[in-house]
Amino acid sequence: MHPRDQTIFALSSGRAPSAIAVVRVSGPQAGLVLMRLAGKPPAPRQASRRLLRDGAGQAIDDAVVLWFPGPASATGEDVAEFHVHGGRAVLAALLSAISFIPNTRAAEPGEFTRRAFENGKLDLTEAEGLDDLIHADTDRQRRQALRQLQGLLGDRARDWRERIIEASALIEAGIDFSDEGDVPAELRAPAVKAIKALHDEIAEVLAAQGHSERLRDGLVVAIAGEPNVGKSTLINQLARREVAIVSPYAGTTRDVIEVQLDLDGYPVTVIDTAGIRQTDDPVEQEGVRRARARAEDADLVLWLVEGGRTVDPGAMQSLVKSGSGRDQSGGSVWIVRNKIDLGEVADVGPRGEFGISASRGDGVPDLIDALVKFAAEFFGATEGALVTRARQRDLLRRASDSLRRSLELVEDGEELAAEELRAAAYALGRLLGRVDVEDVLGAIFQKFCIGK
Repeated sequence: MHPRDQTIFALSSGRAPSAIAVVRVSGPQAGLVLMRLAGKPPAPRQASRRLLRDGAGQAIDDAVVLWFPGPASATGEDVAEFHVHGGRAVLAALLSAISFIPNTRAAEPGEFTRRAFENGKLDLTEAEGLDDLIHADTDRQRRQALRQLQGLLGDRARDWRERIIEASALIEAGIDFSDEGDVPAELRAPAVKAIKALHDEIAEVLAAQGHSERLRDGLVVAIAGEPNVGKSTLINQLARREVAIVSPYAGTTRDVIEVQLDLDGYPVTVIDTAGIRQTDDPVEQEGVRRARARAEDADLVLWLVEGGRTVDPGAMQSLVKSGSGRDQSGGSVWIVRNKIDLGEVADVGPRGEFGISASRGDGVPDLIDALVKFAAEFFGATEGALVTRARQRDLLRRASDSLRRSLELVEDGEELAAEELRAAAYALGRLLGRVDVEDVLGAIFQKFCIGK
């Protein structure tokens, strides 16, 4: 039997022990599994309390069971659910009992969602939204993922694809009736109008997204500077807990320390790096090398200096990659003057400079407010963002380019324009996962947890 024809099962809730655990079964044998363990299946989509028994007749648990005959189920197949007490022994007994029923096997990561996709319950953008929803850490990530799961991009892409096919039909009809005088011209005009409108809509979406797809990964902020200026103390302040060792001795931080923060719903990864200086210690040299590498790749660098000390422009310049768009006044490298409680700083400098006391917390709220504003500008208007992944952006750009080329070619020959329209429809089909996407399915679904 082909693996896709087998009945799969898995724990679909959190790890044991828990108050309640949900075990899901999907496939042609789901009804048999339900009968073997719980007796006669309950009415579809109605919860029923049953005593579950294994193949030897031994009681497993007093549970609630549900029956979802396909295709009206989450996967499009027959689905049974067992809501049991979440003890490890209960789950072990239930999963063992299911595994003894012929043609059943444990599900692989993402296999339930993949079956839902293959049975037309989800398109690929919605499956990606579900993956993002599972891994969402902040409220903004959750809202963006939920919109994708609800078909925000998929519905638009389906509409675009249908309109491309309609325009293509007009163009190809003109080719078929090319010997009928003015018929091709009459068909070409509405097709060109439709293609231009489609191109403008997709181009507008691509232009308006900004960094919306980066919301999935978050903003990366590196704290850098010379040794013993308070970098570890600042990251502890931002995290509101001790995540880095604070010591009066220079060179204490030897490796990169990362903390995940939720700043007003924006996901931010803050990196505490080793102090950047010349050293003969090979371990510290490696720490400095890693610090430079992470700071260069960060979206924002907070360069810490002590109070009124002069900023070393050479050290800061080493963090600015050629062509990265950063400069010392542009906002992507901020100077943060620490230890203002010692009275060394009377006034904070120009925009992009902050005065704080990492040990006491003075000025830290203002720094956090500035980070939130930076994140809001960086991510842009993500509330209505359609594009949330680089894959989606790439395929939309391909569709837009094909539509543009079809407009350029239509006057020279309908055949070339029709071919470009087919390419645009094909790109949107790949976006939805309906044509030639086997190469990306594994990469997407293997990131799901078992049970989804």
